[in-house]
Amino acid sequence: SGAIVRRSTISPGVTVQNGAEVSDSVVLPGARIGRGAVVRRAILDKNVVVPDGALIGVDLALDRARYTVSPGGVVVLGKGVTAL
Repeated sequence: SGAIVRRSTISPGVTVQNGAEVSDSVVLPGARIGRGAVVRRAILDKNVVVPDGALIGVDLALDRARYTVSPGGVVVLGKGVTAL
């Protein structure tokens, strides 16, 4: 409750905490998106954890240093990854 999800596919068993924002993304089963986190143009594989306040898809240069980013700018977090 209290989260915003736009133009995204959210699988069963996903938790999106209060104040989080998910847009233009695919989130697979078991993923957890923490309070106030922002996820944009991303694919989160199974059991990915996005901690409270984390930003995914907001700063692509930073994302490229941490994760896989497609040539089109889609950020991909692999199975079981905990975002930084």
